[in-house]
Amino acid sequence: MRILILYIFLLANAVATETTPSKNIVINDELKVYDNLYFFDQENKRINLDEFRGKFVLLNFWAVWCAPCKEEMPSLDKLKVNKKLNNIEIFPINVGNDSIEKSKEFFKDLNIKNLEAYFDPKINLARELSLRGVPTSVLVNKNGEEFARIIGIVDFEDPSIVDWLSKYN
Repeated sequence: MRILILYIFLLANAVATETTPSKNIVINDELKVYDNLYFFDQENKRINLDEFRGKFVLLNFWAVWCAPCKEEMPSLDKLKVNKKLNNIEIFPINVGNDSIEKSKEFFKDLNIKNLEAYFDPKINLARELSLRGVPTSVLVNKNGEEFARIIGIVDFEDPSIVDWLSKYN
């Protein structure tokens, strides 16, 4: 009987789903692999996500008119310099067709010091990733596979969020 109970316990733990620190975090049932994902920097240079294999990547989609994005961005800025996440690359990608000047002003008004704005001007990346709104953060592991999303706003300074993210660092 003890062996049966132990077996059931081990089986239950093996199939248990990962718990997350926020209801906004959605873990993918299967890892998603994409080919040739790209976006642009402020000089209109094409940035290919494949260049960041070996890094934990957070793609944060936002727009200057988005109030929740405005609320979330300062904590995302602080996440960039969090010592628990020394292998993370954070790309705040503007999908609102906002100009570089408006985006820079948005960052300046929020005192964003550790991040730069990136762009998806034709919303190709947002379509490829099937985004449904902003803010949305897509989490990509070191192998270039999407393993989770954060739908809506989270506080990236919340210790439980930081601890959870650091598992993928």
